[in-house]
Amino acid sequence: MKAIIVGGGIGGLTTALMLDARGIDCAVYEQTAAIQELGVGINVLPHAIRELAAVGLMERLDEVAIRTYELFYLNRHGQEVWREPRGLDAGHDVPQFSIHRGRLQSVILEAVLERLGPAHVRTDRRLIAFAQDAAGVTAQFSDRSGAAVETAQADILIGADGIHSVVRRELYPDEGGPIWNGLVLWRGAREWPRFLTGRSMVIAGGLASKMVVYPIADGSTSETALTNWAVIGKLGDAASVPARENWSRPGRWEDLAPNCAGITMPHVDIHALIRATETFWEYPLSDRDPLPRWSHGRVTLLGDAAHPMYPVGSNGASQAILDARSLADQLAKTDPVAALTAYEAERLPMTADIVRSNRKGGPEGVIDVVEELAPDGFADVEAVLSYAEREAIVRGYAQRAGFAAKGRAA
Repeated sequence: MKAIIVGGGIGGLTTALMLDARGIDCAVYEQTAAIQELGVGINVLPHAIRELAAVGLMERLDEVAIRTYELFYLNRHGQEVWREPRGLDAGHDVPQFSIHRGRLQSVILEAVLERLGPAHVRTDRRLIAFAQDAAGVTAQFSDRSGAAVETAQADILIGADGIHSVVRRELYPDEGGPIWNGLVLWRGAREWPRFLTGRSMVIAGGLASKMVVYPIADGSTSETALTNWAVIGKLGDAASVPARENWSRPGRWEDLAPNCAGITMPHVDIHALIRATETFWEYPLSDRDPLPRWSHGRVTLLGDAAHPMYPVGSNGASQAILDARSLADQLAKTDPVAALTAYEAERLPMTADIVRSNRKGGPEGVIDVVEELAPDGFADVEAVLSYAEREAIVRGYAQRAGFAAKGRAA
């Protein structure tokens, strides 16, 4: 069996590793001229780390990431709404990692190049057309100039080419673009003094905007860490999605500043951290409606191409990794068409539920509920929203998304 993987991001590269581990030949086709360390910080949850550990990446991840110890949810006044341990400290058998997205991608890419060989990662390859019949799939690729440069044949084609997926557009030509809710995510990172345990994550804010901060790598001294921050706030009226070229562009302080105002974090001066970050980035908060099907004969979707979701609950990259494991397992058991159908049946319902839950705020919605009930703060959070009610929001999400620790399901 052979697979064509369209897209060299975290989902596509992880799929290549998973397929190789099961003796299935594959090649990754990436449209950029070189796969670079782009992006800022993300969290990869234990259920996904377990899959990366199974293909031998744990030691390398430990070298470039931070094992997350705890998570705080605070209201905009800096009062604690919820606190919980994470990863190993929550009872999982593997850590949660806070990591630079580009470094995670590089760890996976290096493993793919070592195990499959450089010829199996094809850059400067843009998918321009594909067709399938009873014998397999044929895909045509161009270079950046638009000149046709390669035709590939395989048993299946996997579209792991992100929220702007060419494969998805071919399968659903009338779907239209991503859905924007008028919110923007600003993200940046720089070296900063460690706070709390040095492995802590803090999310603070309310209905109007939220701020997030956590370390993603060791710094140049024992007292510092490369520290990621993010702010979610309003920028538009959601009437139209920003043009694709504006999906990852340098942010402007005049847009960001109003969404930072009035939020307090007692553990770390996030306002100073943001002001000290020379360049930060702006992304529209977008997703797509869940699809009725991912798999069409010998063609399927994976990761953000299949289920783009709002970046709450630390779930985007994790779900792509879980997709890769599921797809590889099914392909190792049965014929290609049946395998793609079984993969879809296993993964589509859960990810569709997560997409819908993230639109309601995911686990971070616990902050919103408390603010609705106590906009001016509280003397006792238990009097505002009971522990059981807060637990149902936070751990209920973990249960639905598949990363609840044993004994911690809501």
